[in-house]
Amino acid sequence: MDITSKIRKIATRLLQNGEVDLFMAWEKGDLPFQSKPFFARRVEDVERIIFDEYSIHNLSNALLKFRDRQEKIGLVVKGCDSRGVVRLLEDGQIKRDRLYIVGVCCPGMKDPLQAMRDYSGFNRNLEAAPLAAKCENCIQPNPVIYDELLGEEQPPRVQGERFARVRELEQLSPDERYRFFEDILSRCIRCYACRQACVACNCRTCIFDETKPQWVGRETSISDNMMYHLVRASHMAGRCIECGECERVCPVNIPLMLINQKLIKDVDNFFGPYEAGMQYVEGAKPPLSVYQENDPDDFI
Repeated sequence: MDITSKIRKIATRLLQNGEVDLFMAWEKGDLPFQSKPFFARRVEDVERIIFDEYSIHNLSNALLKFRDRQEKIGLVVKGCDSRGVVRLLEDGQIKRDRLYIVGVCCPGMKDPLQAMRDYSGFNRNLEAAPLAAKCENCIQPNPVIYDELLGEEQPPRVQGERFARVRELEQLSPDERYRFFEDILSRCIRCYACRQACVACNCRTCIFDETKPQWVGRETSISDNMMYHLVRASHMAGRCIECGECERVCPVNIPLMLINQKLIKDVDNFFGPYEAGMQYVEGAKPPLSVYQENDPDDFI
């Protein structure tokens, strides 16, 4: 029995027995590379559920739509999705007893955005679609939290030295680093796609939606762009689950995971060993979400 059939069987059982009020998975769109999030609320909906090579969207982010409600939710998670669930549990955004988690060991996904580019124009070709860039260096393809687990355990897919790009950046002088970030962030159109796709961006009111005071202007100047990315980066420290959705959905191809990986490396160095969302311990918080009176304060 393939993964899709197994997921449908579980979803049918949960909905029939009233164990969940809705079941979150994926459904197929009009084109072969379109697999999109889907919420099944009735047994009749289950036949639309699929799991294939384009089921790339991190479903844990969709749980934020239900944080103030009482429904019990079933959902399918890959490795990165499951780390997102842990982050939401740690932030108190949803309670564990509201979730029935079906884990799927992930062999890697293809990027529907890249497939769309390959499919467009005169030379339509989907056969050669590679793994999504974010999946090429996945350190956790297997779910870290689940009630049922499907599929065979997958090995990490890290290619070479994990923080090689970060170490190259660290070798630059301060002026060279500034010019590097000035160049890449000048492309930002502040569409906020990275924020919307990020499970760690779960504030009820984002600082950048505030108008009194208004923290950044409406224009896309380099100073406002840097303000946006610096504040967002500080919020990601110790909280990024390395799912890569922010970089994948960026329409101007800003290497956002380079910034996040620098933060991941430094948080692990200063507060670790630590990797965000790798295990769920009730009451646990990320390093920068807690403090102790004897914490080092030499920087003050």
